[in-house]
Amino acid sequence: MEQLNYPLKFTFRIGTLANDFTAKDANDKTVAYVRQKLFKLKEKVIVYSDEKKTSERFIIQANKWLDFNTAYSFTAPDGTNLGKVARKGWKSLWKAKYELYDENDRQDLVIEEENPFAKVMDAVFAEIPLIGMFTGYVFNPKYMIKRPDGTLVARIAKERSFFGRRFSIEKLAEFEAGEETRILLGSMMMLLLERRRG
Repeated sequence: MEQLNYPLKFTFRIGTLANDFTAKDANDKTVAYVRQKLFKLKEKVIVYSDEKKTSERFIIQANKWLDFNTAYSFTAPDGTNLGKVARKGWKSLWKAKYELYDENDRQDLVIEEENPFAKVMDAVFAEIPLIGMFTGYVFNPKYMIKRPDGTLVARIAKERSFFGRRFSIEKLAEFEAGEETRILLGSMMMLLLERRRG
């Protein structure tokens, strides 16, 4: 990807049937439009250059049907392998945890929820009529992105918003080769999955 100005802002659309969102940088420039394909047995997400779907930049594809241990591969439109993200199965039910792997299948990053209680409360209050519409202003989960040695490189945060549709990614350290692409693609897939859970 080109040089990005952080923090990045992800805004989900609420008036469409598709699970989709737009990613913009700190200068409000669109850097990606992410759209999950509907009615696919294996989940497939296309990352476009903009909302007009001018060009495909990346493809995120599940390795199997819906499963707690599904891995999602990252590829360029020409089929080049860029890595993958894998949810940590049943352990992720309480505290979301995803592992990022490079193109050689080596784990190099982890996305982990900071405070699972915030997501639980967000989900509980979202089910209460009328009050549920405002949970996006109260409970806002955060996710840390770390290297295996514990170095914190980025943070994802759900921002205060009506219907809880806005998220941001803050850069906390310089990225190593290939990390930025994996962080962005892994974060995109993780948010598509976690947003459904509250």
